[in-house]
Amino acid sequence: MKIEIETRFLDIDKKDLIEKLKKFCAVDEGEVKLDEIIFYDKDLKWFDEHRLVRLRKVKDKIKLTYKHNKGQRVDSVDEAEFEVSDFNEAKILLESIGLVAYRIVEKMRHTFKLDGVTIDIDQWPQIPAYAEFEGDSVDELKKIVDKLGLKWENRFDADPRYVYKHYGFDFDKLRWVTFGRFE
Repeated sequence: MKIEIETRFLDIDKKDLIEKLKKFCAVDEGEVKLDEIIFYDKDLKWFDEHRLVRLRKVKDKIKLTYKHNKGQRVDSVDEAEFEVSDFNEAKILLESIGLVAYRIVEKMRHTFKLDGVTIDIDQWPQIPAYAEFEGDSVDELKKIVDKLGLKWENRFDADPRYVYKHYGFDFDKLRWVTFGRFE
C-alpha cells in the first residue's frame, strides 16, 4: 500500500488555472467524466474511520481503490489501487463480501501533468470547481503550487466528504451525487 500525497484548492478560477498550466507547458490529458460507486462496510463504521472502497469507470478503464485517510492531511491517505476488467463483476464481488454500494458519484475531471505532479480540475455536482494536486512528495507539490501562484497555506487537505461539508452539505447522507440526481 502506498501513501497518497495530495491536496486541494477550493473555489478556483478554472479558466485562469488552465491558462497558467498551459503557460508552463503542462501536458493536457483532457477532460473526462468519472462514474463511481463508493462502498462502505455494512455497519457504516468506515465513515468515522475515513475508509472506503471505490469502483471507478473512466472511458474504457475500470479501477478498484481502497483508501484510508487517517488524518485528513496532505500525506495521511493509505491507498491501494489497481485495474479490473469488469465493472459489474467487481461490484458483485464487493457486495458478495459484505460491502455496501452506498453512493453513486459522477464528476468531470480535466487532468494536467506538470513537473511530475498531476493537477486534476474537478467539477462535482452542486459545488464550485476545485483543483487537486497529487505528487510524490509534499515539497514537489509546494513547488508547483508556488509556480502557479497559489498560496500553500490556502490548501484544503481533507477528502471530498469535507469539501461538501465546507459548502454546507452532509455528504454522508447523500446517496446520489450526480449531475442528474443529487440526494
